Amino acid sequence: MNIAELLRQSESRQPAGHGMVADAGESATNGRTHIPDPLHRLRSRAQKALFDRLGNRLFDPDMSEEQLHAHVVRELDEILSAEATQLTVEERRTMVRSIGADVLGLGPIEPFLADPTVTEVMVNGADAIFIERAGRLQLTDARFMTPQHVRQVIEKIVAAVGRRIDESSPVVDARLPDGSRVNAVIPPLSVDGPMLTIRKFAKTALTADDLVRTGSLTDEAVDFLEGSVRGCRNILISGGTGSGKTTLLNVVSSFIPEQERIVTIEDAVELRLDQRHVIRLEARPPNLEGKGQISIRDLVRNSLRMRPDRIVVGEVRGGEALDMLQAMNTGHEGSLSTLHANNPRDALSRLETMVLMAGLDLPARSIREQIVSAISLVVHLSRMSDGSRRVTEITEVKGMEGEAIGLSTLFGFDHRPPPHGDGSGKSATSIGVLRRTADGARFIDDLHRRSAGRPDQLGRAFPGPEATAALADSQDR
Repeated sequence: MNIAELLRQSESRQPAGHGMVADAGESATNGRTHIPDPLHRLRSRAQKALFDRLGNRLFDPDMSEEQLHAHVVRELDEILSAEATQLTVEERRTMVRSIGADVLGLGPIEPFLADPTVTEVMVNGADAIFIERAGRLQLTDARFMTPQHVRQVIEKIVAAVGRRIDESSPVVDARLPDGSRVNAVIPPLSVDGPMLTIRKFAKTALTADDLVRTGSLTDEAVDFLEGSVRGCRNILISGGTGSGKTTLLNVVSSFIPEQERIVTIEDAVELRLDQRHVIRLEARPPNLEGKGQISIRDLVRNSLRMRPDRIVVGEVRGGEALDMLQAMNTGHEGSLSTLHANNPRDALSRLETMVLMAGLDLPARSIREQIVSAISLVVHLSRMSDGSRRVTEITEVKGMEGEAIGLSTLFGFDHRPPPHGDGSGKSATSIGVLRRTADGARFIDDLHRRSAGRPDQLGRAFPGPEATAALADSQDR
């Protein structure tokens, strides 16, 4: 069954009583059609009986969706007729529609996949479904019938993307047709039953203006990053899990001039660039026999033969770091990538470790000199206590200082204390602003000198040397 079709149909067939979030202080049934307990128990019995009757016929490849739907409705009618409880015509129709959506669709998680405000869906077994909304995790009141129900939904999802999951291959990491990422783990690796995580793919990519509106960046920082990209500076984006690295990479990549040839390399395609000359490469996992794998490192090496002006690596995790640094140092200036790290200095330390994973016995100083020569800027994101994602530091890689890499903060996040005593009992949101330092003004002057003779290279509203010098003087005073 096609997942994309299921997602498109989900808005028109959301089951009553599913998909609501049980917020603190609110009834679990607030804002939804309430099903009395006897009917809820009847629904549970009918759904379990339907699964027992149909079994593997739910996944019969020779049965069309229309045939399967008719079969489910017929079986449900027989099951409900055998129950002693009397139902009105409307109650019976509602229950058949609700159970049918669970069986033919993706069960209780389907409404969350159709909800544009939900960014991630996490199934921790049959009895616990969490979602992420506005950067915060919430436990919902939605439930699967049994662990087997979770397993059937997982099998349906992975089968739609040409993958399989079973005891011999109990982990699947794949991309859905709409671009969403899905990770599934089943027993024996998952002790408490099947687990499913879906990171949804936004229908429309965020822009720089969106990041400014949400407070992730300032107008000045956007202009600075645009000028740095147009000025062919190599940029590394760092941050923790879910901090918005890929979103920022997509925004920063959009500043690459239209006439340049761009090669993007990702584990699973997430970047969406509007430039015309973009070649998208995606890594391939091994097949069931453990063969046929194409790694990120293989793709980075191959991209050098494709005459790229810019190379954009979705995320570096291993030995491909060495190939990426060599590309940056051999004429592919203005390339971009991301990695997981807690701060800019930690990002460079991790990059050094990943270079060693390439299997070459290189001295530490030689690796650091490669990093210093290749990386110009490290842009670091953090996830704040209120769930927001913000750029908290833009750092320049200056050069070697003895045996260490010298760093200089060009933009830093100015934290301000939260308000006190508002009496609401709610935690205050994270407040603060990303401010440019005097070193940031110096860096901009250097960019202007490097772009001499090309006045339009640095993009929109990028302040000239006179303005930056005046700002530096005022900050020094």
